[in-house]
Amino acid sequence: MPKVSVACIAYCNGKILIAHRNPVGVMGDRWEFPGGKCEPDETEQQAVVRELQEEFGITVTVRDRIAEAEFCHNGEQCVLHAYSISVPHDGIQIPYTLTEHSEYAWVPLADIPSLHFVDSDMKLYPAIQEYVSGLQ
Repeated sequence: MPKVSVACIAYCNGKILIAHRNPVGVMGDRWEFPGGKCEPDETEQQAVVRELQEEFGITVTVRDRIAEAEFCHNGEQCVLHAYSISVPHDGIQIPYTLTEHSEYAWVPLADIPSLHFVDSDMKLYPAIQEYVSGLQ
């Protein structure tokens, strides 16, 4: 059974929320979609809410699952599911409280390939592009 992780896709006014990981660990100092690993006792939707509460200090609304990617991490099969979310605010006037990241940004989706992005999240990129194009 592969480990399951979630990626949270907040899209607003033509931009997507991304976060810059703290400079520790194998994927440290890279950009990513917010999210993380599912705990054994929770649904994917519960993991989305928990991860954003822990990492950004906000309570989000989970919408649809919009993408899926498989990858191998330290020799272990993993699956990553991307969920569309709504955030309570944009984190600009009232900053998010970060615990796992050094910064966050709202960027045009087209900018993501030029950033030093986590490999597993880049596997989601084509499906997220398709999803976002359907919103416009």
